[in-house]
Amino acid sequence: MAKIGFIGTGIMGRPMAQNLQKAGHSLFVSTHHDAAPAELLAAGAVALANPKEVAQEAEFIIVMVPDTPQVDAVLFGENGVAYGVGPNKVVIDMSSISPTATKTFAEKIKATGATYLDAPVSGGEVGAKAATLSIMVGGCPNAFERALPLFQAMGKNITRVGGSGDGQTAKVANQIIVALNIQAVAEALLFAAKNGADPAKVREALMGGFASSKILEVHGERMIKGTFDPGFRISLHQKDLNLALQGAKELSINLPNTANAQQVFSTCAAIGGANWDHSALIKGLEHMANFSIRGDK
Repeated sequence: MAKIGFIGTGIMGRPMAQNLQKAGHSLFVSTHHDAAPAELLAAGAVALANPKEVAQEAEFIIVMVPDTPQVDAVLFGENGVAYGVGPNKVVIDMSSISPTATKTFAEKIKATGATYLDAPVSGGEVGAKAATLSIMVGGCPNAFERALPLFQAMGKNITRVGGSGDGQTAKVANQIIVALNIQAVAEALLFAAKNGADPAKVREALMGGFASSKILEVHGERMIKGTFDPGFRISLHQKDLNLALQGAKELSINLPNTANAQQVFSTCAAIGGANWDHSALIKGLEHMANFSIRGDK
């Protein structure tokens, strides 16, 4: 069994860390930002003062924090991971961050003698708890094979996409698809309801045809019932679409529908919905239409 450092035990990270413990791995966690979760300590996790100490103790160091600046700070800030790693150690960033920054981070970690994998996930809190996450990995094949048992303790669909940064690129692509599907479902239900049809019955009819999708099934139901507790927060999806649009600018390509979805998310944030589930994108459309499919405002 492996000695694993886990930095970032929030909504996603905590159940992921718990699943590693259930698989029999030893866990070290950092208390540099927050106290270590009691349930991890009760199951045998060791709390250490900072990421450097975690990296010194662990063979694998997993980072699961919200955004690129936080990963940078954990890896290269004062008492960061980079000052505690060396040969035979693997740093695994499972956050969703910039593919461009990831390539730079990978080179800096490699300079310490350690290896680096970017391994963002999809599946949300439900997938994290059930150990059914999709995990998209970038980095060298040997490091991927070494880390595979860890990934298998946390997820089901595990794919090495390519070299450093390619896992993050796959995650950004995933978030583009999810956002545009949410917007498509929201626009369809808004159109149906405004035209006098029962949106619940329309969704039921569409579930049997070519328009059927996981988004229509899960988030379509959320839209109809108005259950917008996260899940996956709008603010986090905005962050991911910013990565997509920033990358598109760097590549000199146009992503018009992604930009449009981001504008609707911005409308949601402007009316107080930054922490709503991303299925609440429909509330941005409803706000612009001055009409609710649920009969509320």
